[in-house]
Amino acid sequence: MPFLSHISISSLGNSYLQNISSLSKGLQLSLKSNVSFFVGENGSGKSTLLEGVAEQCGFSLRGGNRNHNLNTGYRFEGYESEITQHVRLGWTPKRINDGFFMRAESFYNFASYIDELARDDRRILDAYGGKSLHQQSHGESFLALFNNQFESGIYILDEPEAALSPARILAFMTVISELEKSGRAQFLIATHSPILICYPGATIYQFDENGVQETNYEDTEHFYLTKSFLDNPALYLRHLMDDQ
Repeated sequence: MPFLSHISISSLGNSYLQNISSLSKGLQLSLKSNVSFFVGENGSGKSTLLEGVAEQCGFSLRGGNRNHNLNTGYRFEGYESEITQHVRLGWTPKRINDGFFMRAESFYNFASYIDELARDDRRILDAYGGKSLHQQSHGESFLALFNNQFESGIYILDEPEAALSPARILAFMTVISELEKSGRAQFLIATHSPILICYPGATIYQFDENGVQETNYEDTEHFYLTKSFLDNPALYLRHLMDDQ
């Protein structure tokens, strides 16, 4: 049973958020499993919602756990992100405080922040594989985070596959499996990976102009477009190149 069991948005007020069609009419989302994937086209609102959930959990929007929270909260009713004030979370049986927010686009800044802390105490790097995240490849640093920081709590991840090869994505799936099957962890993941969304037992939520709806991985554009392309890449490429 997931710790975070419900996410709701009643109204988004008069802001740019009204232009996000998947969220413009509000949201009542029940989370059914320990692993939930948010999928949709760029700009569909999945990362925006993750951001609001992460800040409501007390995590830094730059990435990290509650101990890394550098949010200043001076912009929107005490929050950094405009959507956060509209997001309400429901917990079962009670709120948990452990976890991590990771966004691929700002991981470099998070790694630099850890290096700054490690100048005063090198033991901090033990929690990231024993060496600076900057001294590892992009993919290796992601896996160092997953393998060393993820133990128990709620993990909110925005495109964690960004730096991972297909083989490393499979390795990441074993990390998810070990933690969620133990009942110690819950994952909310926004992704474009057709491999990742095949994780067994996961619930997939499609973000589009019709709102947010549960779907199967075979019905996602990520899966069927990738499969169709790989089945006949020459056909796709010929069509694309001939149209130019």
